[in-house]
Amino acid sequence: MPVNSSVNRSEPARVEVPRGLAGVVVTDTEIGDVRGLEGFYHYRQYSAVELARTRGFEDVWHLLVHGELPDARTAAAFAARTAALRRLPDEVSAALPAVAAATAGSGPLAGLRTALSLLGAAHGFRPVYDTDDDRRREDTLLAGAAVPTLLTALHRLGRGQRPVEPREDLPYAANYLYMLTGTEPDPERARAVEQYLISTIDHGFNASTFTARVVASTGADVAACLVAAIGALSGPLHGGAPSRALDTLDAIGTPDRIDAWIRDRVLAGERIMGFGHAVYRTEDPRSRMLREIAERFGGPRVEFATQVERRVEAILAELKPGRELHTNVEFYAGVVMELCGLPREMFTPTFAAARVVGWSANILEQARDPKIIRPVARYTGPAAPVRVPRAA
Repeated sequence: MPVNSSVNRSEPARVEVPRGLAGVVVTDTEIGDVRGLEGFYHYRQYSAVELARTRGFEDVWHLLVHGELPDARTAAAFAARTAALRRLPDEVSAALPAVAAATAGSGPLAGLRTALSLLGAAHGFRPVYDTDDDRRREDTLLAGAAVPTLLTALHRLGRGQRPVEPREDLPYAANYLYMLTGTEPDPERARAVEQYLISTIDHGFNASTFTARVVASTGADVAACLVAAIGALSGPLHGGAPSRALDTLDAIGTPDRIDAWIRDRVLAGERIMGFGHAVYRTEDPRSRMLREIAERFGGPRVEFATQVERRVEAILAELKPGRELHTNVEFYAGVVMELCGLPREMFTPTFAAARVVGWSANILEQARDPKIIRPVARYTGPAAPVRVPRAA
């Protein structure tokens, strides 16, 4: 592209980068990585999928914010500590009915942005620029513990139900389901949701994580960083696909309609929700694990979903040869959450209840770097004159 004539020749040359910063390394991190060509991702030095299969949510939370997996004694202490932070300040609880009413048409994720701001103010969160590591970490734990309480309260208030108070004797995922439904969940469903939550805690420099780090680089408080991340997550191209993937299954309806429905959409240039990923060029390891969880439950919905997966991949391979398009995390996430009794409007909020831990780890890491994130844009508008012309 030609350089605009208004560019100041005394400025240093600017580096051209791909659209969307695709593949651009913007910083160093010790939190984790996604190796898309291998179909593998990890938290710290551990396989994320293996952690989801073998550990509880609180253990992985400890790993991300403290940098190490806890032993049994430390794990119990950390679980008790975070469970004690689940209850909301009175002034936040009092405001939730108005927040739920104002965001009734948008859902709990929209309400969470306002509620988290209130929570940060009520707890006296200070800019990360002005605090040390211990205080920043405490703020992230307060926010992470409160997010499920806020989300479930907003959901229930939006349906004309009273919020359910958190229980300190239940693990993170089981307590989340309890507050959502008012009934203690059976262990199999609680564990399935816990494994989903663990598998989605962090996933490289996705849009919401990068947003959180940009805001953290300004020195803002933890609540501000998390609210910004939630705003990015709310976009349908980021965290809004699980319910849309189920919508696809509903629209297809029966096995005899799969091929025709998929071909029509692909040939029309439409995106098939739940398929393809910006990083993975092989099967999404999260999708593989969630498919296994879904198959443990079994039933017609799961059988139909696996049929659709097989036919979509075959048709995409035929119509888009050379491209590796497989199910991503959203496809089976929707199936698993539906099997566990979560309503569709809570799919993306549930994703946020996990990702808040990953965002927090990234906020803590970014807060240790005093350099603000401040890129530049290439100006492509009309040439700017040196002097503003006088009005006629």
